[in-house]
Amino acid sequence: MYIVCVAACPTGVAHTFMAAEALEIKGKELGIEIKVETQGSMGADNIISMTDIERADAAILAADVAINDVERFSGLPKIECSVADPIKHGDALFAALKQEVL
Repeated sequence: MYIVCVAACPTGVAHTFMAAEALEIKGKELGIEIKVETQGSMGADNIISMTDIERADAAILAADVAINDVERFSGLPKIECSVADPIKHGDALFAALKQEVL
């Protein structure tokens, strides 16, 4: 399974990167390949390409602000949540995502 993710918070610093790390760690624990794009006040890093999206089985959009170019993810099964959810509720988030994909 391959999942693309975006993490974004209002300032785009601490919680954005904490969420990105939590997604990567939980994905690794579950044997899921993950690519996380971070969006913040200094721009976007690790940008998800159209090739990534075409290959993806699903998306997690963890944000407390509007995500840039969110329409890229239309057509993909996705979970939209707060940036805090991957940090605090990673197991539940991935369980919900598996239900969405199945």
